[in-house]
Amino acid sequence: MSAAPPKKDPVAVEAEVREKIHLEILKRTGAYHANDHVLLPSGQHTSEYIEKTLVTTEPSFTEGLGGVIAKHFAQWPVDLVLSTGPGALILSHCVARAHPSRPVVVYGAKGLSRGKRRVTLPVEFQRLIRPGSRVLLVEDLVSSGTTLNLLIELVEQFGAQVVGVGCLWRRTSVEVDGKPVFSLVSRDFPTYDPVDCPLCRKGVPLNEEFVRRSSHRRPSAVQEPNAS
Repeated sequence: MSAAPPKKDPVAVEAEVREKIHLEILKRTGAYHANDHVLLPSGQHTSEYIEKTLVTTEPSFTEGLGGVIAKHFAQWPVDLVLSTGPGALILSHCVARAHPSRPVVVYGAKGLSRGKRRVTLPVEFQRLIRPGSRVLLVEDLVSSGTTLNLLIELVEQFGAQVVGVGCLWRRTSVEVDGKPVFSLVSRDFPTYDPVDCPLCRKGVPLNEEFVRRSSHRRPSAVQEPNAS
């Protein structure tokens, strides 16, 4: 008789099923592209791609996903939810609304200073982060972890503490300063230099749509007419 296959850990199975559900939700928003051969802005190739601006465009989905993050951190008292960027800010409102502590929402701004990333907190929000405040960081996508580590440093400058990090998508190789991280999807899809790309070797056509769209994108705008 052949040996019975080893039983899977129920917790791991549940996490796997949950992640598949969340991936399907991101596909329905048009944010997640899979089974493709994509040219990235960096010049590298990949088989998967996330359009960050589309992640939070479906209100009902975003509210549900924010509720999942809030439920995970419900055991921690939270005074503030802090995020950066428009997509993360939308998600952070959904998390704060669903969290039993009813925390307030504040946001920081990302930028560059002498070629290095920086985050700043508007003056209006600085009085809300007091010594001992408990802060939950919320982001939509976490790629390198640099922004989150800067936010942690910023929070600690005010004498407050980061209780955890919640996000929709985290690359599995990313660590965030030892803080507990909960992500709805943990997935680190590989990228390749063109000369080493296995999809190129198989002759799969290269999809340059996302780079082309980014380089030719012009925001729609209207301007107040000159006074006559």
